[in-house]
Parts: sequence; structure tokens; C-alpha cells
Amino acid sequence: MISNQESFNLSPFSAIYDIVVPKNNMLRQINELVDFSFILDELKTKYCLDNGRNAIPPIRMFKYLLLKSIYDLSDVDVVDRSQYDMSFKYFLEMAPEDRVIDSSSLTKFRKLRLKDVGLLDMLIEKTVEIALEKGIIKTNTIIIDATHSKARYNQKSATEFLQEKSKNVRRAIYQIDESLKSKLPQKTTSNDVEEELAYCRKVIDTVDEIPQVASIPAVREKLNILKEVVEDYTEQISYSNDPDARKGHKTADSSFFGFKTHIAISEERIITAAVITTGEKSDGKYLPELIEKTVKAGMEVDTAIGDTAYSEKNNISYTKENNIALISKLNPVIQGTRTKEDEFEFNKDAGMYVCRAGHLAFKLRRQGKKNVAKNRRETYYFDIEKCKVCPFKEGCYTEGAKSRTYSITIKSTEHKEQEEFQNTEGFKEKAKSRYKIEAKNSELKHRHGYDTASSAGLLGMEVQGATAIFAVNLKRILKLINEK
Repeated sequence: MISNQESFNLSPFSAIYDIVVPKNNMLRQINELVDFSFILDELKTKYCLDNGRNAIPPIRMFKYLLLKSIYDLSDVDVVDRSQYDMSFKYFLEMAPEDRVIDSSSLTKFRKLRLKDVGLLDMLIEKTVEIALEKGIIKTNTIIIDATHSKARYNQKSATEFLQEKSKNVRRAIYQIDESLKSKLPQKTTSNDVEEELAYCRKVIDTVDEIPQVASIPAVREKLNILKEVVEDYTEQISYSNDPDARKGHKTADSSFFGFKTHIAISEERIITAAVITTGEKSDGKYLPELIEKTVKAGMEVDTAIGDTAYSEKNNISYTKENNIALISKLNPVIQGTRTKEDEFEFNKDAGMYVCRAGHLAFKLRRQGKKNVAKNRRETYYFDIEKCKVCPFKEGCYTEGAKSRTYSITIKSTEHKEQEEFQNTEGFKEKAKSRYKIEAKNSELKHRHGYDTASSAGLLGMEVQGATAIFAVNLKRILKLINEK
């Protein structure tokens, strides 16, 4: 049960916050900048208002997730730190003497309370609203791109995944005192997952019984991750195949297994929209949705900047109809005439087409000469052995076929207006701003743990994306306010 209104817990010790949490503390500034009551309004329907035990305030639970993202901590570590870090307790609106939650509550909150609430759009719209109110967003230009996140449960067997996490714990311990090696349990020699799971539990118990080692931050962080992995496995989460993750391609020779986040940012580096998809999705398809979400958030858009992935025919038509200048260089492969657009998408990083099963073409053959009146034809070849066992082979693969190809026709006269536009000085000047989104993607990955999904499934990735983007937007807003 939750009450209709949140109330700050008054305490005779509350004055300590004025001493130990200075006015320029980031968490104090966030509390002053954001009215978090919108979280309560959104989540009311997920709780009973007049029956049962008092629930942990949903705003506090959300703030725990925000702290996880800002400081890139595990559930256990963020709760542990909130016991002694007064800036954390102040941010969580707790009295200094209040007891903290059990870390397992965060897992339940993510799974039970945040499902179907549209958290990603809600949090981005809130930060854009704040940025507009503070006069931070002054232009009508957005920059678009996609960044990938590897699945937490990668393409490894359950045994390999458990071995990797227990190895990280041992390595952290040996760096402190190699003589402790004799105290740890004997490693398993079989490939049996149950034996490996039992071994991991023994490692956890053994390290916990050596408090002088378990309390060292470098060891504790790795140990907490191992505990979460063992707990997740007990809840039967798949380690070898995240049910929602898919294979995507960064280049023709490298791939990843996970998710993509398609992002739009303003020139002031505020994220204005995001769409989270599985890893095999094409970047260019999400330009209209990112523009529409940005406009819904309250920002006007008259210019969109992106790489060549966004120069496909549909995007050029869409931006023209909506009086938006598209700063995206033409890619002759994307602008060609082709069929079955819903089954084959161009991957601009790999320079090849990908079928709907996520398989990348391995060879390209061109016919006809470039820059001549006659149309050129490009044929992409797929691995026939993969086609034979593909779940989508019906209607795509013919039994007994020796090869599977996909062809497009390149028209040299297509998109003349866009070609003329990209040769103007205005286009070239605007295109220089594209680097800003690459820096934003790097910030998400390296400072907020966005390189790897923190849990399994698309819902988990959306919650992670929502809190990470909310955090980086708030930090950027505070920085720009303080620079005024």
C-alpha cells in the first residue's frame, strides 16, 4: 500500500545534512532541480492505495535505480553505500538513522512496478521539459545515431559464464594476498553446470568468512556480482541465450550479441528521444520515430544530422514532407531500388545487407560501371548452410538451392536534390556537429555501464536505458546551469 502523498521523514538528526552535504553536491542539486512526484503519479496504479502493508515509497525505489546508474553500482553495492553515504541518504529523502532496503527489493521493483509504464519516454520527456524551462535548448537541430549494448548473458554456456565470474573474484583476492589461494575451494574439473554452481556458492561462503578480505572494495564488488549471477541462475534466467537479445554487426568482421539504443540529441547535448531494439535492427529505420518523439517531448525540429545510414529514400521523403533539413550523406547502396525491404536491411557499419534472421551477407558482386547512365546492379551472397536451418526459411529458401542472393539496382540519377544539398557549405558546416553524439554514446558506455546490459530481456534494457539517459541528461543540465 502507498499513500496518496509522499512526506519527508522528519528527524532530530536531519540538520546533519546541512553540514555534510554541501550545496554544490550533485545529488543535492538534482533534488532541487527535479520534482520527482511525477514518478508517484505514474506508478500509483501499480500499488494498492488502501490495503496491505506500507510499501517502500516508489520515488525512493526509483532514486535507488538512478543512483545505480549515476555511479555504475550493483544492487547490493548501491544499498550498502546508502547505509553510510549521507549524500545518498539525503537524495533518497531518508532520515540519517533510517534503515535501508533489502537489495532484493530493487529486482522486484523493476519487474513488477516498472513494466508497461513507458519509463524511457517519460524520463526523457521530463528532462527535455526541464531543459526547455531553463532555456538550455536553444536550437531546433537534433543529431541521431545508434549505440550497442552487449547482452549480460552472452553467447556462452552457463558453466562458462559462472566460471568467468568466479575467476574475477579469485583474481581480485590474489592481487591482495596470493597466499589465500589455499583457503579457496578446489575448482571443478567437469563441465557440469550444477557442479559449477555449487563451487560458486562455496567461493561466496569462503570469502564471506574472511571479513578482512570481503570488506575490501575491489573484492566486494566482484563478489556481489557473483552473488547476483548465482541468484539469477537460481531464478532460471538463461545464460546462454538472452530471450530478447540478437546478433548485430559493428563491421563486416565483428559482431555483438545484444541490443541497440537509437538516440537523438540536441546540439546542447541533451538526449531528446531514444528507441531500444534488439541488436540486428537497422539504424536508418528509426529516424522518423526519433523526430516524432523529440517533438512530443516539446522541442521543435527543423534539422536532423546523421551518418549515411539515415539517407535512405523513405527518410529523405519523410524529412522533405515535414520541412526538415536532412544532413546525411547519400549512400548509393541504400538509395538503390530494391524489393523485400522488410526482409533485408543494409548494415552501414559492415557495408553489407542483413536478412531478418540477422545473418550478414559474406560477399558482394557489382555489375555495371559507376557514374554512367546505365543502371548498376549489386548482388549480395548469403551462407546457404545457414539458410537451410533458418527458422525463417519458408518463402525465402528453396530446397536444393545452391546459393541465396539478394540484388538491388543502383540508379545514378536518384535523389538529385539531396545530392545537390550535400554539396552546399551549409550542409558541410552542420555535418561537423555529428561528433557530439559519439561523445554522448561514449559517456553512456564508459561512465554509466551502458556497454553491457545489467539484466536479461528487452524490459531490463529499457529500464537501464531510461535511468542511464535520465542521469546523463540531469548531469548535463546541471553543468550548463552552473556555467551560466
